[in-house]
Parts: sequence; C-alpha cells; structure tokens
Amino acid sequence: MGSRSRARRVVAALGFAGLLCAVLGVIMIVMVPSIIKQQVLKNVRIDPSSLSFNMWKEIPVPFYLSVYFFDVINPRDILQGQRPQVRERGPYVYREFRHKSNITFNDNDTVSFLEYRSFQFQPDKSRGLESDNIVMPNILVLSAAMMMENGPMSLKLIMTLAFSTLGERAFMNRTVSEIMWGYEDPLIHLINKYFPNMFPFKGKFGLFAELNNSDSGLFTVFTGVKNFSRIHLVDKWNGVSKVNFWHSDQCNMINGTSGQMWAPFMTPESSLEFYSPEACRSMKLIYKEQGVFEGIPTFRFVAPNTLFANGSVYPPNEGFCPCRESGIQNVSTCRFNAPLFLSHPHFYNADPVLAEAVSGLHPNPEEHSLFLDVHPVTGIPMNCSVKLQLSLYIKSVKGIGQTGKIEPVILPLMWFGESGAMEGETLQTFYTQLVLMPKVLHYAQYVLLALGCVLLLIPIVYQIRSQEKCYLFWSSSKKGSKDKEAIQAYSESLMTSAPKGTVLQEARL
Repeated sequence: MGSRSRARRVVAALGFAGLLCAVLGVIMIVMVPSIIKQQVLKNVRIDPSSLSFNMWKEIPVPFYLSVYFFDVINPRDILQGQRPQVRERGPYVYREFRHKSNITFNDNDTVSFLEYRSFQFQPDKSRGLESDNIVMPNILVLSAAMMMENGPMSLKLIMTLAFSTLGERAFMNRTVSEIMWGYEDPLIHLINKYFPNMFPFKGKFGLFAELNNSDSGLFTVFTGVKNFSRIHLVDKWNGVSKVNFWHSDQCNMINGTSGQMWAPFMTPESSLEFYSPEACRSMKLIYKEQGVFEGIPTFRFVAPNTLFANGSVYPPNEGFCPCRESGIQNVSTCRFNAPLFLSHPHFYNADPVLAEAVSGLHPNPEEHSLFLDVHPVTGIPMNCSVKLQLSLYIKSVKGIGQTGKIEPVILPLMWFGESGAMEGETLQTFYTQLVLMPKVLHYAQYVLLALGCVLLLIPIVYQIRSQEKCYLFWSSSKKGSKDKEAIQAYSESLMTSAPKGTVLQEARL
C-alpha cells in the first residue's frame, strides 16, 4: 500500500507539472509575438534608452568609400572628334567615419541633427596611391564652355583668351588626391571675380572636397516614440519639406528616411525610400529576395530599372529633365549648372548607346549594381553596397578654341561605391538580443506545450493501467469462486449418488 501511495503522488506531481507547462506554452504562443513586437518597437526608435540609439548616433559599422577613375587614354584624338577611350583605375579606398552632432529632440516627436563625415585613405585596401596621376576632362573649362554656348561670340573669344593665358586645357593631368580633395586653380579666382555666382566654391576645387570634414545638411526626422507609424521618416532637410531643384512637385518631394534605418516589420511588398543630399533627390529601392547575413535573416533591396530612366520611358521622372538617353539623370540644376550626370557605373542598366560611345566600358550586374540587405524585423541594414557614377557631357562649343572638335558625348569621370557591413561585438549583440532570443522564445513555447502534453499523459496512462489491474483481479477472483462452487457441487453429487461403501473406499484411496 505504501509503494502504491507514493506512485500515486509522483504521478499526480507529474500531471500537475504537465498542466503548468501546457498552460505556460499556450500563454507564450499567445503573448510572445506581442512581447517581441513591443521590444522591437522600444529598441529601434530614436530614444536614448533604446538599444539602437548609440548605433544610430555613432555608426559602429566600418564604412568604406571605393573610388574608380576613368583615365582618358586619347585626349588629343578626342579633340579631333574621335571616340573617347578610357581605362578604369582603382579602387582607391577610404575609410569613412560618421558621427552625429547638434542632436536636438523637438516637441513634435522629431529629432534634428547634423551628420559629419571624414575620410582616411587606406593604402592596404587600394590598388594604387593618392599620388597616382589621372588624365580626365577639365570640369571647370568644359563646364564654363557649355554655360557660354549660347552667349555672345565676343564673350566666348574673351574666355578663350583667358583660358590660354591661364594655361587651361580641355583635359588635365592631376593626382588622385587633387581630384578628390581639391587643387588650386587660377581659373576659379578669375571666375569668382567676374562671375561671382557661377560656382559655389571659393578656394580649391575637388569632386569630394565639400564632403570631407563636413555635414550633409540639417536633417529632422521622426523618432517614433509617440507615433510609431512615421518612425525614421524625414520631416525636413535644411528646414524645408521639399527641394526646388526639379520641375515637378513629385520629384522635389523629400520622401523616406535619411538612409540609415527604416521602419521595422518589413514584408516583400515593402520598399526602401530615402533622401540623398548628394543626388539632390529621393530614391526608392525595391525588394528582390530573402537572404542570410552572418546567421541573420535579411531582405535584399535593389534599384528598379526606372531609377534613372528618362521621362519618355518612365513619365514620373519627367520632372528631372531636360533628359537625354534613358539610364542617366541630369543633376546640373543642383551642381552649379555644370552638365553633370548621375547613373549606375559603366552605364549599367542604361541605354546601350551610352556605353558604346566610349571605349573601355563593360557594364555588368555583379560589379555595378547596388543593394541593401536589411533585417526585416528591425529595419536595420546589415550589409550594403551603393554604387554611383558621375559623368560629364562634353562637346565642341563654337568660339571657344579649347573645346576643339569634340563630338557630343557623356564621358564618365569616376564611379564610387559606399559599402559597409555589421561586424564584431555590434553584430554579436544584435544577433543575441534581436535574433537569438526571439528564436529561443519561439521554440520554447512549443517545447513547453509538447512537454506539458507528454506529462499530462502519464497520469492518464497510470489511471487506465490501474483500472485494468483492478478488472483483472476482480475477474480472477470471480473465476476462482466459481471453480470452488463447482468442486463442492461435484463432491456433494458423489456423496448422494454413490453407495456409502464406495464413497468410503474412494475416501480412503
């Protein structure tokens, strides 16, 4: 009786534990998704208490700027009207450092900030040195010539004389460092003296001179603390909600985020939209495929074919015109009216005539397409590679001798790729808190439910087996009593039917 009582107590305890596990599992199945969502919302908003705030403030991801130049092989032939020939030089790689300052939280659920950038050359990652010489179009001379195309002939002749006096030519031979960060040019001082509003710079001229040790404008974005639906969206840039570079309200709109984080809980129907001060416009990337980065699930977003399409191919882009061939965007209106064009490298995804007009271009999607890999639950980028090309429209301008007989052509100057991937302690922290823990909770709820069901089966099985034993015992007891009655009846029948002597004899036997 003692062992049976102990067994009953053990079975009851297991059953109770099973009931608790099952109830806890059901509660977790109902509550965990909501808990995870609340934790994500808490940690991705722009708030000093959130997990991602320091990541947003001081980007821990190492960013690299890889620059490729198109070295002009035949400048003299181009001046004679022949097809340009270029060769790609690089990459010249720079480590990019970013940090936010003047962070001000406003009363309307927004935060304003300036983001400063600086660049440091990385010779070990580069294929060449900053002292390398590159032959490329003289942007100042050819841009000024294009601006004066419809001007009076007398002014053109004066400009030709000025160019000759200053030793300016249509093509120049400069070092990588000079092209990137600026060089002194007497033409700049001359233009600023007689045409003070033609160029926005007063000192050195360089393609990236305005980006180094400077900010990209005052951004004001929504924090998501009070109103989650607008988290990370840009409210204003430099105090305005739309720019005035383009010819339509749609093209002038400042849409999306500042390009660093997006709203969480993405789906394949989501898109990535952001405002780029360098491109003077908003851009939208579209979903391509799912992937995995260092164990973290991601969505890959890429540029649509219509990103740089002209107005004839994609009417909404009509506001960016005047347009030329599809696949390049005229950015002259936001680049001191210089005939500059933005596109994918090597005119990838553009009208084929653009690449065919310049010898040495080989567009392909593996090397020249851009992408962003984003963790869909949090909206935080894990890996990115943004690639863009800057080109100059050049042609012969009658009256300006330096332009010779140049045939009209969009000549690539350089292309660059900004890339960065989460790594190290930041990646481990992100994986543990925002991927591993939710995954553990997800599986734990079903494990608890299954374990609870198994433990609940133990008292049920025990009860069934106990009932079977009782039935067998009762059956065997009943059968035994029937056998005894049969024997007794048989004995009585013998006693009554047989002669007494026989019975006594059988009794003796």
